[in-house]
Amino acid sequence: MALHSALVALTNIKPAEAKNGTGASSCVPVVALICATNGLLRATDILGGYVKHPRPSWTRPLAVRLALPLLAALLVIPPALLLPAAAAAQEAPASQSPRQRIAFNDGWRFHLGDPDGNSAPYLYDVRPDVKKSADGKVADAMPEEAARIARAGATVLKPWILPTGNPFIRDPSKRHARPDGDPPIDAPFARADFNDSAWRAVRLPHDWAIEGPFLTTGPYGGMGRLKTWGPAWYRNKITVTQADQGKSIFLDVDGAMAYASVWVNGRLAGGWPYGYNSFRIDLTRWLKPGTNQLAIRLDNPPESARWYPGAGLYRNVWLTKTAPLHVGQWGVRVTTPQVSAQAARVAWQVTLDNDGAAPADAEVTTQLYALDDKGRITGAAVASMTSPRAAVAAGASTTLAGEATLANPRLWGPPPHQKPHRYTAVTTVRQGDRIVDRYETPFGIRELRFDPDRGLVVNGEHVPIRGVNNHHDLGALGAAFNARAAERQLEMLVEMGANALRMSHNPPDPQLLELTDRMGIVVMDEVFDSWQRKKTPLDFHLIFPDWHEQDLRAMIRRDRNHPSIVMWSVGNEVGEQYTGEDGAAIGRELVRIAHEEDGTRPATTAMNYAKADMPLPGTMDVISLNYQGTGIRTLPGQFPAFRAKFPDKVILHTESASALSSRGEYQFPVPGVLSAAVRPGAGGDPKTQQVSSYELFAADFGSSADRAFASLDQNPYTAGEFVWTGFDYLGEPTPYYGARSSYSGIIDLAGFKKDRFYAYQARWRPELPMVHILPHWTWPERVGEVTPVHVFTSGDEAELFVNGKSQGRQKKAPYAYRLRWDFVTYEPGTIEVVAYKDGKEWARSSVKTARAPAALQASADHTSIAGDGRDLSFITVKIVDEAGLPAPRANNRVRFTVEGPAELVATDNGDATSFTSFQSPERTAFNGLVLGIVRAKLGAKGPITVRVTADGLQATTVALRAQGG
Repeated sequence: MALHSALVALTNIKPAEAKNGTGASSCVPVVALICATNGLLRATDILGGYVKHPRPSWTRPLAVRLALPLLAALLVIPPALLLPAAAAAQEAPASQSPRQRIAFNDGWRFHLGDPDGNSAPYLYDVRPDVKKSADGKVADAMPEEAARIARAGATVLKPWILPTGNPFIRDPSKRHARPDGDPPIDAPFARADFNDSAWRAVRLPHDWAIEGPFLTTGPYGGMGRLKTWGPAWYRNKITVTQADQGKSIFLDVDGAMAYASVWVNGRLAGGWPYGYNSFRIDLTRWLKPGTNQLAIRLDNPPESARWYPGAGLYRNVWLTKTAPLHVGQWGVRVTTPQVSAQAARVAWQVTLDNDGAAPADAEVTTQLYALDDKGRITGAAVASMTSPRAAVAAGASTTLAGEATLANPRLWGPPPHQKPHRYTAVTTVRQGDRIVDRYETPFGIRELRFDPDRGLVVNGEHVPIRGVNNHHDLGALGAAFNARAAERQLEMLVEMGANALRMSHNPPDPQLLELTDRMGIVVMDEVFDSWQRKKTPLDFHLIFPDWHEQDLRAMIRRDRNHPSIVMWSVGNEVGEQYTGEDGAAIGRELVRIAHEEDGTRPATTAMNYAKADMPLPGTMDVISLNYQGTGIRTLPGQFPAFRAKFPDKVILHTESASALSSRGEYQFPVPGVLSAAVRPGAGGDPKTQQVSSYELFAADFGSSADRAFASLDQNPYTAGEFVWTGFDYLGEPTPYYGARSSYSGIIDLAGFKKDRFYAYQARWRPELPMVHILPHWTWPERVGEVTPVHVFTSGDEAELFVNGKSQGRQKKAPYAYRLRWDFVTYEPGTIEVVAYKDGKEWARSSVKTARAPAALQASADHTSIAGDGRDLSFITVKIVDEAGLPAPRANNRVRFTVEGPAELVATDNGDATSFTSFQSPERTAFNGLVLGIVRAKLGAKGPITVRVTADGLQATTVALRAQGG
């Protein structure tokens, strides 16, 4: 009987169908007779109640995980015969769906400020009265209690906006009823008859704050010295045609910063306060045939973040049109509860919404297809299943489930030992004989386990987490998301050896997760930086009581089908670490919500204060430590204490290091330390606001990369680390809050590698022959002075030469991650290092003294640009001497000119102290480097020439080509 059940599972027929014979026509001939017999048992029965196992899937025992593959191996049936015959009758792919998802990024008008400068009528809620607070508060300062707010007599939009979140409130009794009538205000900017012709025309995504100007004085360093606060309005028109009659029409916003209120023909349709989450507004009831006026008001508060939050409609916006009976928002959930190389069980749930006035009978068919490496459907369906017809009441929802078993699945896993293969589930909804919806859900088949002795295990392979934290801005482009800019960042991180990304500290743009899926990068998806206690006066704590459930459920429902996500983070360094059992109760609630939405991944919160004997850590599935794993300031590392208290939990360094440096800046003397806080004359120069790039210095609460490496190696049960940070980011410029951007990146804001890049590459890619020398060797004022030379290498020893003379050969000591010659006397010429591994030459590198700057050299990361108005080419400009050697201290002013069907989008140099507008075509080089970013015009095709000039230097050009829309 167990064999019969296994055959049913492996032919993708639900046992219920096999029992009554309805599935027999879908069976392959070899097993058709077996499928038609009566009394078949569920395949899962032989697994001892596997599907009822109370523990999360990542903790299930090995015997259960192996049961299905062993059954498949016992069946002497060719893999090709395990596919359903129904796969031969192909449905059209989701691109031919009656559903329409229309990019709604063009045709917008934009205006800063409210009518008559009066914002009071449009506020979401009353806010605390905030005076300018001091800038430069230490990053690990204890969050404060929320301010008390006087609300008496206030008229606010909150009662009309809260109902937007109702689909994400589990308890119906806690959902919000919209007040009768509209808010008692007149909103002229929302009316259809308002003339917005004088407003600025913009294309989304749009971050209005990145244009500046920079705020050179005052306490604004924490938010990047760019004004992100204040109301802004966006207007566009929606045309409802005869073909739209009877349809449901939705506005889908991937991200809007912040406190969005959405108005249609002058009436408030809904909104969403949290600026990082995606949200949907049902426009159907508000639209009329013909032309409709849409207006979106945003109101990002001052002092609402500890970093640059961006501003505006900074992610994509969509119009979605469906039949009244349709798959709900993020309504398909796919899981892979049993996975091996031989067989995988894929399960799914489909939530249907009936927006119509009458009940509807629905039939749902789900087909699984393989995707190629570009995310396109390839080949025939590998599985297909149709559910029994289900009745969906008017104005209600229902959820249908299905599953299939695939033989020899193509598994998703992180490189280099695995490949990120993907599938898609195409869900077709029929009402009678008519197809009313088709919905596509990409997913990956992989098994996740979390081993307290090793950490993350993917498809049976231990995957040490070699990750970074990244904030959401894209440097000179600001917060406006651009897929090519994000891809460039990920490519550089992969080159360094990173395999993991933590979203700091908010849900990302969905396109970023598409990239991590495709590239095989594992992700910690994070939702909040604060709970009820505040870090800045007007941050998320103001809305946490009303919105934490909606925001957490919305993030997980949107993102849970991404195979790259391996865990959820419900908070970062929250103030509730300090509040004992009260804080633990909130943590427990958030973990419960996460488990309700997705029981296949663990939930965690990043802790920089809570100790092992405190209540909060015990509420989490994974112990995530920021800095205190290594040890904050003079406190000892906390890994051993947490290991002793929680021997059965994975322990992870969610923020490690927080090392600081300015690319190409070297300060003397160099202390003979492993790790030190930045101080005047010891790693930092308060006059220039630059930090030495000897990579020995860190924030007061952090450490050098070397010290963080040692703490992980001395505690080998740790799962790995997320370094703070992969890239410099706008805001939080510790230790110099007079600057615009951080110093903590391994790569600077422009995307130029710091020396620290090679420390991580040496550690994370031990198989790569590499060696890197620092500093540069152009120091005319230091002839005869001691100038230390440090080396990062994946080898185990190295020998240094100065103008051919050996300075000695050194072998790495235990828990040492660099080789250092601290007493080298500077003389112009060449320094060379030869690295060895196991006694054999492994890699070599040299640095030569440069002469005076003489010329410009430029190169593009790619020379062919799609003419879609989004694709970018990043132009790196180096200043070199007459022999072509890099001039590492050059600071010439460089100019960019673009000829042809393209435009210069932004420039940068990676200097945290530069207040030149990112839109300026002229920029001073920072230690010999400048960046230009070029975009082809929408629909453009043809040659593009980028000319780069500087007074007194030989100019250069870069040839690009626009490839059309």
